[in-house]
Amino acid sequence: MPYVIAAACIDVMDRSCMEECPVDCIYEGERKLYINPAECIDCGACEPVCPVTAISQDRRVPADQHDFVADNARFFAEPLPGRDEPLGMPGGASVTGPLGVDTELVASYKVAVGDG
Repeated sequence: MPYVIAAACIDVMDRSCMEECPVDCIYEGERKLYINPAECIDCGACEPVCPVTAISQDRRVPADQHDFVADNARFFAEPLPGRDEPLGMPGGASVTGPLGVDTELVASYKVAVGDG
């Protein structure tokens, strides 16, 4: 079961999880981080270091955050705004660097006052 980063990461992006990931599968969007489900080895190293508890296994994402499971996969499987091709499996976040773009869900997401 791959890990997923949900709403609590939006506009926070602490990046501690990126430093902890042994396979470099956590990519940086404009407002949120994304875990590549095809590259994730399900080790769980990222989960305990997230200061906003935004990371969990895809099957344990809270019901009100379940849209982020499909959205996390969408970040890699569909072309992002301004790109002609899907990101796919580029071989690690250090290869791509910050991507500066998010999925439609995250780009339009409104963080409530007092959240994140």
